[in-house]
Amino acid sequence: MSLFLDSFWRAVAYCLHPRVIALSFLPLVIMVGLFFVLGYFFWEPSIDWVRAMLESSQLMSSLLTWLEGLGLSRLKTIVAPLIVIFTLTPVIVVFVLVLVAALMAPAITAIVAERRFPQMERKHGGSFVRSILWSLGSTLLALVALVISLPLWLVPPLVLILPPLIWGWLTYRVMAYDALAEHATSDERRTVFRRHRPWLLGIGVIAGYMGAAPGLIWVSGVVMTAVFFVFLVPLAIWIYTLVFAFAALWFAHYCLAALDQLRRESAATPAPTPAPELAAPEPEVIHEQLPHT
Repeated sequence: MSLFLDSFWRAVAYCLHPRVIALSFLPLVIMVGLFFVLGYFFWEPSIDWVRAMLESSQLMSSLLTWLEGLGLSRLKTIVAPLIVIFTLTPVIVVFVLVLVAALMAPAITAIVAERRFPQMERKHGGSFVRSILWSLGSTLLALVALVISLPLWLVPPLVLILPPLIWGWLTYRVMAYDALAEHATSDERRTVFRRHRPWLLGIGVIAGYMGAAPGLIWVSGVVMTAVFFVFLVPLAIWIYTLVFAFAALWFAHYCLAALDQLRRESAATPAPTPAPELAAPEPEVIHEQLPHT
């Protein structure tokens, strides 16, 4: 528990580091540019397609007509954009996480290592290619879990539990691996994961709940006006970036401290001394008495 809290406060302090703030703008620029390019070509067609699907449904058409009769005609205009946003949000979150893991996590781990553990030996148990494959495999599993669990999101309590758990598991898998890839061997990484898995998963789940905040900004932008929405999109993406940057700092502090503790324990454990070899018995020398002449 002490390691969990200590790494949390250290991550909070490191968020104000100028290099961390500067690094957070690179995923932001990439994601905002990608969003506006894709939005220019697909935003209106997506909304028109969703609106046509809603109007073709007798149940949804009756519901929207009933809401319009209650004086909530404006709600009818924002249902389609809300559905598009809720559909895109998991995809954007995954892209931001992968970008932060690829572009920020190694640099963040290097900052933590050089400031807290400058003497720690780098054993290079993971590589950039392995990190990408690990992230892509974990992301695929998380997306499958999201798709399977989508019907359960209609149950009010579960929508507040399942998505953060899935995001937390994905964040734990990606960030913890990147935090140890440069310094730990494969065996050391597996040992740290086995010993500290509940705490590492807890860090990921907390980061998953923190990642729910930008979703409120998305919704508020649609509910207000399209003009506000255009300005709030970069803000929401930047908050996603900062949340995952904070998670990367938290994992880096925790994992490197756990690795340092593991190596200290290994160094303090005396190596078993080999049993002394028994000396071979000397051969018996038989003195033959020569006959006297």
